[in-house]
Amino acid sequence: MNLRLPAIIGIIGWTIVSCGEAKAPEAATALSLIGTWKLAYSKMIKNGDTTDTYPVKGQEMIKMFNGSHFAFFKHDVSKGSDSSTAVFDSGAGTYELTGDKYEEHLQYCSYRAWEDMHFTFTLSLQHDTLIQRGIEKIDSLNVNQEILEAYIRVR
Repeated sequence: MNLRLPAIIGIIGWTIVSCGEAKAPEAATALSLIGTWKLAYSKMIKNGDTTDTYPVKGQEMIKMFNGSHFAFFKHDVSKGSDSSTAVFDSGAGTYELTGDKYEEHLQYCSYRAWEDMHFTFTLSLQHDTLIQRGIEKIDSLNVNQEILEAYIRVR
């Protein structure tokens, strides 16, 4: 009986801790960011107007992180067989993450005019969902928009 008492107390303690209130989204950490993420949805806010930019029928996008670099890839799922819907976009570079402040330096991009640009975003992580929000501003291209992207971790 004495051996069962610590086990019962442990189970009760674990049950109480695990039944706590739901956590608020937390800042992503480099460790929790590492891996592959699939884009679930994205929005662009420009001049007060919000446009849903993803999902797009017949397309997929992933973003990958290691300890210092990121890369993203978007393509059509028909493998380019329909020239009217064929798409392939990619980019990569370095990043820094401090708390929820995420800074990208885009070194490589299929939209070449976007190369060598810096962007600052806010990241939040809740369970397997990563939310990225911030401003993309490139004066030379007349780009000034806020983006909101949600990614689901690929297991």
